[in-house]
Amino acid sequence: MEEPRSHPIKLDFHGEHLSRPESVLVTANGGVFVSDHEAGVLELGSSRRPLVGPPKDFVPNGFALLKGGDFLIANLGGEGGVWRLDATRSPSPFLMEVERQSMRNTNFVMLDHKGRLWITVCTRQTPRELAFDRRIADGYVAVIDEHGARVVADQLAFANECRIHPGGEWLYVNESVGRRLVRFRIHEVSGRATLGPKECVHEFGDGDFPDGLAFDCLGGVWVACVISNRVIRISPGGEKQVILDDSDPELNARAEADYATFGVAKSVFEMGMSRRLRNVCSVAFGGADLRTVYLGSLGGDRLASFRSEVAGHQLAHWQFGS
Repeated sequence: MEEPRSHPIKLDFHGEHLSRPESVLVTANGGVFVSDHEAGVLELGSSRRPLVGPPKDFVPNGFALLKGGDFLIANLGGEGGVWRLDATRSPSPFLMEVERQSMRNTNFVMLDHKGRLWITVCTRQTPRELAFDRRIADGYVAVIDEHGARVVADQLAFANECRIHPGGEWLYVNESVGRRLVRFRIHEVSGRATLGPKECVHEFGDGDFPDGLAFDCLGGVWVACVISNRVIRISPGGEKQVILDDSDPELNARAEADYATFGVAKSVFEMGMSRRLRNVCSVAFGGADLRTVYLGSLGGDRLASFRSEVAGHQLAHWQFGS
C-alpha cells in the first residue's frame, strides 16, 4: 500500500447537538462512540441517555471500551480519575489515585491488545490551565496490568493521548504544551510493564499543539492539532505531511507569540473553536475498511469525517460488540 497523497478533502458531518465530542471510538459493527458532557459516552444514531448521579464537574474526555460493553472514562474535571460507566448510566470510581497521588486532570485511558490500560494525567496543576506554560512539565503516564497501577513515565509537558505502535514495542504520547510527539520503548517482565527513556519523534510549530493521535496500517501517526485545526501525518521515516488544514494564519501567529513568552492563554486555545473543525483534537479510523477518518473536537456539536487512501490500524476494541 502506498503512502497517502495530498489532495482536496471532502468533509462529512455526523450527529447533532453533541456536547464536547472530544474523543471518538469506532467498532467493526459500525458503532461510532463519542465522549459527551451530558451522556458520558454517546453512540451516534442513538438517543441521548443522561448520566445518573454523575460526580460534580464531570468532564468526560478520553475513554476506552471494555469487552463486556462497559466504558472507562477519563474525567478531566473535578476530582479527576477514571470512572466506569455501565448499562445503569451511573458512573462509579474505577481508579482515583496512583502511588498515593490524586489523579486530578485525568486526560485519556486506552486498552491495549494485552488487556493493559494506559492512562495519561495531563498535569498536577490546579487549575490545569496553569500548565499551558511550557516551563511546566508535570504530566505523567500510568499503567494498569496484572501487577496493579503505577506511574511509568513522568515530567511530560501536558500529557495527552497515547497509543501503542502497531508493532507493540513502543508507547507514543503527545505532549500538547511541549509540542512534541514522543515515544517510550515498552519492556515487560513477568507481566509487569515498564517504559524506557523518552524519545522525541517530532516537534511541532506554526500554531500546532498536538492532542489526539492514531496509527495507520503503514505505521504512520496521524496527529490532531488544536489551535491550528490541522491533521498531520508523521511517516515511519519521520516525514511530516499535512493531511487536513483548517488553520487561521493570524491565530497561528498569535499562538506562536504567546508561546515564545512561555505560555499560551486559554483564550487563544478557545479561538481555535471558531474554525470549521472547532479545535480538532482526536482521530479515529472506522468504516468496514478502516478508511473513514472521524475527528473529535473541543468545540463542535457534530463529528467531521473524511475518506483516507490508507487504512487505519485495528485497535484492541475493534471487534467488541460484533
